[in-house]
Amino acid sequence: MISRQQPIVAIIGRPNVGKSTLFNRIIGHRKASVLPIPGLTRDRNYTSTTWNGKKFLLVDTGGYDTLEKDDITLRVREQVLLAIDEADVILFLTEVESPHHPMDAEILELLRRSGKRFFLTVNKCDNPELENESYAFSALGLDAIYPISSTHGLGVGILLDAVTEPLAKTQEAIEEPSDEIKIAIVGRQNSGKSTLVNKILGTERVIASPVPGTTRDAVDSPFQIGEKKYLIIDTAGIRRRGKIMNGPEYLSVTSSIMSIQRCDVAILLLDAPLGISAQDTHIGGYIHDSGRAAILAVNKWDRVEKDQDTAGSFAKKLMEDFKFLSYAPIIFISALTGQRVMKLFNLIDEIIPQYSRKIETSVLNQELENILRKYPPPLLRGHRLRIKYITQTGIMPPTFTLFVNNPELMHFSYKRYMTNQLRESLALDKTPIRIKLRRKS
Repeated sequence: MISRQQPIVAIIGRPNVGKSTLFNRIIGHRKASVLPIPGLTRDRNYTSTTWNGKKFLLVDTGGYDTLEKDDITLRVREQVLLAIDEADVILFLTEVESPHHPMDAEILELLRRSGKRFFLTVNKCDNPELENESYAFSALGLDAIYPISSTHGLGVGILLDAVTEPLAKTQEAIEEPSDEIKIAIVGRQNSGKSTLVNKILGTERVIASPVPGTTRDAVDSPFQIGEKKYLIIDTAGIRRRGKIMNGPEYLSVTSSIMSIQRCDVAILLLDAPLGISAQDTHIGGYIHDSGRAAILAVNKWDRVEKDQDTAGSFAKKLMEDFKFLSYAPIIFISALTGQRVMKLFNLIDEIIPQYSRKIETSVLNQELENILRKYPPPLLRGHRLRIKYITQTGIMPPTFTLFVNNPELMHFSYKRYMTNQLRESLALDKTPIRIKLRRKS
């Protein structure tokens, strides 16, 4: 299938220059915590976002500080260095009130040695007078300076134009899939991911160990079953962010999320003896937000004491905890013994035709007519949503655009109803689908 590897743009700077505020401004909503307290951001925060049709992974980092020597500051500094190492483009954020801060000079030297492309961004230029003062930073010897106000949004568009100019334009047109299906195996640590890869490939392609955290990087393995080509991606285990203690594990998390972004089907491996954890649903959220097809594979099923209701009860619990992945098939396997492992590919072969399906506009509008006749949009604040027509604007996952009188009149419950109706009437029960709204006068 189509590769979805996204370029990484990292925001780097010393503490309290407004990195998280800029992060929230760029992605268009509040995700990173913002308080006037130095060092609030410790972990790297990452979100996929788009500017002028160009998609990239935006990374927020903690403040880089070499003066403090406490354990947390040292770890934050390590994460900043890792972010620089993995980034394609860097936003070097400073603040207009401190044009000669020694820490800025240190970070600048670090960025120059890295060889990465970076943009000197001077924050807190909230008025024209402050914007003029930003040119004091020209003493740093850089060709371009980008004065902005992340709080008010001033200058951010110009900055993003420059940052994304070299990035590839995201294809909006429906593209033809290739004959290779990319499968990411994801899950919390020690759930048996590497064991599953080795069982599928029939060889010790990756190290399988009972020690949590053995796999640090994603490992790609191409293989065939009959005439069908697959690429399997074994990923590092994703731990809850508060439990990640060192640099390699931080890198593992980003590696796993990037693997989810570039796969077609994500197999979320669950540890049957341990049950379902909050971390499992957290990983499932990454898969859903990325629009990837999914399989919920309950591993180590051979180690569970069973009666006639065990599988049904476990499946019911899965459906309750993973309501947002209602389209994901459930399968009980043992990566160690091989029990039902190859049936994963029967499921994948059912999912992919749905995931990459194209539907004629006439068929879609006939179904839309049936949906509206069955249950028209309710009144919202005295006004009613009017849906003019529907068309498909993407595959992998199937994406449908509704042309409406006012997108703000679409209540989330009615959107969910339409999603379920389209899924049922168009036989898209094993794939995520997306609905977008566009105003049409």
